Amino acid sequence: MPQTTFNTIDTIDLAGKRVLVRVDLNVPMKAGKVTDATRIERAAPTLKELAAKGARVVVLSHFGRPDGKRVPEMSLKPLVEPLAAALGKPVAFAEDCIGPLAEDAVRTLKPGDVLLLENLRFHKEEEKNDRGFVDKLSVLGDVYVNDAFSAAHRAHASTEGLAHLLPAAAGRLMQAELEALDKALGNPRRPVCAVVGGAKVSTKLDLLGNLVGKVDKLIIGGGMANTFMQAQGIAVGKSLSEKDLGKTALEILDKAKAADCRVLLPVDVVVAAEFKAGAPSRVVDAKACPDDQMILDVGPKSIELYKQEVADCATLVWNGPLGAFEIQPFDTGTVALARAVADQTAAGKLLSVAGGGDTVAALAAAGVEDKFSYVSTAGGAFLEWMEGKALPGVAALIRAA
Repeated sequence: MPQTTFNTIDTIDLAGKRVLVRVDLNVPMKAGKVTDATRIERAAPTLKELAAKGARVVVLSHFGRPDGKRVPEMSLKPLVEPLAAALGKPVAFAEDCIGPLAEDAVRTLKPGDVLLLENLRFHKEEEKNDRGFVDKLSVLGDVYVNDAFSAAHRAHASTEGLAHLLPAAAGRLMQAELEALDKALGNPRRPVCAVVGGAKVSTKLDLLGNLVGKVDKLIIGGGMANTFMQAQGIAVGKSLSEKDLGKTALEILDKAKAADCRVLLPVDVVVAAEFKAGAPSRVVDAKACPDDQMILDVGPKSIELYKQEVADCATLVWNGPLGAFEIQPFDTGTVALARAVADQTAAGKLLSVAGGGDTVAALAAAGVEDKFSYVSTAGGAFLEWMEGKALPGVAALIRAA
C-alpha cells in the first residue's frame, strides 16, 4: 500500500487542536503493574510529537475484553504512570471515554497537554461501531489520528468510525507499519522469500494461499511442514500433523507451482521421543522419522539450505517459528535462520519484515528483534495483511485521505 494514499500528521495543522489518538495500550499486566511496556514505548513517539506541535492530545485505547461492562481490573488508570514515564511529561486521566467526565477533562487541556481516557470497551457500542457512540467520541476532538495498526483489522468505533467524521491521519507507528508492509509485499524488490512456520496449517490457509502468488520462495517450517510432508507420503512418526488437510496442502503446492513459487520443506529434521527440555534428540533425514519419534525442529542441512536461499533474496517476510522454539535445543533452526536474516539486513542486502506473537518472541530469543528492517507487534492485523485482506482501520484512512 503506497504511503501516498493516506494522510500523515505532517499534512494536518495540529496547533491548539484537540487530537483524538487511537493507540494500542493493551499491554500485559500482573497485580496492577505493566510487565511489558513495548506497546507503550511504541505509542510514545507520535504522542510526543503531537504534544510538541501544540496539540491537545486525547489518547484512546482498549484493554482486555470487558464485554461492554465496567471491570475495575481492566481500567486504563494503572497505565497513566508508565505512559507519563514514556512521554517524559504528566498524563491526565478521565474516568470515562465519552460523556460529561470525558468532555470536562478535555475542556481543561492546554496545548501540549496529554489526557488518557478510560477503556473504550467499557461501552459495548465500541466494538459494534455504533454511530451514536462514534458521535459521542467525535465531539471530544477536532482531528483523528490512528496509530493502532494492531487493531486496524477491527471495524470498531475508535478504529474505523471516527475516520469518517473527523479529518483523519496515520500516526508515526501506523505510517511506519504501512510503509514497511508495502515494501515487503505491496511493491517489493525481488526475489521475495516468505518464511511461514507455526503449529498448524489450518490457521494459515489464507496466508499460504495468498503468499504463493506473491513471493518467489516459500520456506515452510514448524508443525505445518509435517502436514505438507505427510501429504506427499512421507512418514512423520508421532509428529504434530493435520492429516485431514493433506488434500489442501497438495492444492497449495500445485498453486505454488503454477505461480512459479518454490516451496522449501525440511531436508533433515531433529527428532525426539517426547517434547520436553533436555529430551534426547538426534538428526535424521526428513524422510526417515522413526514411528516412535516426533519432529521438533529442522536439521543442520535444512538450515544451510534456507540460509543460501535467503542470501539470494532482496526481500523477506516472516511469520512463525521453524520448530518448537520454546524449549532448547529445538530453537536451533529458528535462531540460526533469524541471525542469518539479521546479518543480511545489517549488510544492506535484505529488507526483512516479521510479525506475529510467536515470531516476535522467537526473534527476541535469538537476540535479533531490533535487527530486522521492521518487526510488527500487531498479531492478528499483521496476519490478515499477509493474507491479503483489507483492514478496515487502514481502509478508512485511505478513504479519508
